[in-house]
Amino acid sequence: MKMYNFNSGPAILPAEVLQQAAEAVIDFNHIGLSILEIGHRTEWFVNVLEEARSLVKELMQLDDSYEVLYLQGGATQQFMQVPMNLLDEKATAAYCDNGIWGAKAIKEAKLFGNVHIACSSKDREHTYIPRELSVPQDSAYLHYTTNNTVEGTQWNFIPEANVPLVADMSSDIFSREMPFSKYSLIYAGAQKNAGAAGATIVVVKKDILGKVSRAIPSILNYSNHIEAKSLMNTPSVFAVYVSLLTLRWIKKEGGLPEMERRAQERADLFYDTLDSLDAFMGKVDKRDRSLMNATFTTQNPEHEKLFLDICKNNGMVGVKGYRTVGGLRVSMYNSLPLSSVQVLCDLMKDFNEKHG
Repeated sequence: MKMYNFNSGPAILPAEVLQQAAEAVIDFNHIGLSILEIGHRTEWFVNVLEEARSLVKELMQLDDSYEVLYLQGGATQQFMQVPMNLLDEKATAAYCDNGIWGAKAIKEAKLFGNVHIACSSKDREHTYIPRELSVPQDSAYLHYTTNNTVEGTQWNFIPEANVPLVADMSSDIFSREMPFSKYSLIYAGAQKNAGAAGATIVVVKKDILGKVSRAIPSILNYSNHIEAKSLMNTPSVFAVYVSLLTLRWIKKEGGLPEMERRAQERADLFYDTLDSLDAFMGKVDKRDRSLMNATFTTQNPEHEKLFLDICKNNGMVGVKGYRTVGGLRVSMYNSLPLSSVQVLCDLMKDFNEKHG
């Protein structure tokens, strides 16, 4: 049975990336060794790491005032590593509270300094993106999550603030063109649009560092990782390699403009179908719908399990909503073919005819 991968992460990868990664597990670049066993300080892997870092900057069109790091620990570690490096104990950082991941970032930041909530969508269960922000002018930075994987909302504008901008782009990085030079720090787990689980990309403007008075543990200090060129300790070698393959694929396919065009095409197909059916309904404000993660539910709550069973029987995985919020969710990352969305839409139409 053909499988259709709508998982939110680890997510679908391009078929050619999977093939290349599989071959490298046996014999990396015909050197007679597996990618899993080469030394991380050998020329073989250093070349992989440097190309990956270079491609990140190229795709984002960033200059040499930025550094790209490949770290570990996922976005969850960045929730505390960002304030540890950027927020002094008596200083204040502004945070947008737009969902589960933003709330987790806020919780960690409070361990290091003061947190000002610049905006919140909690009043409507995070089903929209606020347009009005309150950002103190003396804030160390403004932090927000560009795409809310769980709730299915996405910022389609960049918040205005005269302070450094920090963004968690874990679930929509490399999916659209953006003025990335407006950000002082960007971080993202690689496992959605940028590779396999195990690698975390951090893009940091160097002039934002070195301003806190606290002692920072060596392994958590961005400056140390910059000096070591992401080789301060053994990196996730295989995950970095898969990220490189994925970045090569993005560039070859047409870069971020093409990724954005495809994302819009997938989303339009899905949301147009969703809005035309009586058996289903969306969960978020239409103007803030995510191009990456569509959240919805059945009009009749008793039909949700039935629909999920039908999806499972038709090889569709990852359609169940996040464990704490329930409902349904379809993740449509860069590597998802439009044809997969069409198959799902056809199934939804058939379900609607029988149960709408």
